[in-house]
Amino acid sequence: MMNRNYGAINWQGAMLLIGVFLTGCVERTIRITSEPPGALVYLNDEEIGRTPCDTSFTFYGTYDVRLVLNGYEPYMGPAEAETPIYQQPGLDLLAEMSPMRFRNVINWHFELQKVDVSTAQMVDRAKQLRARMQGETPVANDNTESTQQESPQP
Repeated sequence: MMNRNYGAINWQGAMLLIGVFLTGCVERTIRITSEPPGALVYLNDEEIGRTPCDTSFTFYGTYDVRLVLNGYEPYMGPAEAETPIYQQPGLDLLAEMSPMRFRNVINWHFELQKVDVSTAQMVDRAKQLRARMQGETPVANDNTESTQQESPQP
């Protein structure tokens, strides 16, 4: 009668299967572009670079995006990283354990609006802001007339 060690064979087979299933991978990337390029990008208040740029992410859902570029209005708003079908609950475990490699790239593109403000207007805004910060009444610009009327004295 032969004595075989079936427990060792089963254990080795299980380890082989686990090794095969753990070779799978899901890569998640957000690619951000803008027109014009070169805008500084903040994703959930964390600076990630200048457009065009890529960043990896872990969770699907809504992200706060901010783009800043001199001479253009800053963009602030939400952007959605939608969940693909293979990452839905239940299927996500199979995708992670699959020997195949999944790559999910989410593309976001933003159009920045040029700021049309003259130097004189910017200086006037700065003077008004300084006056407000110091508790003074803002002085009207040379190009505008003051419409303040004196109140009657009792």
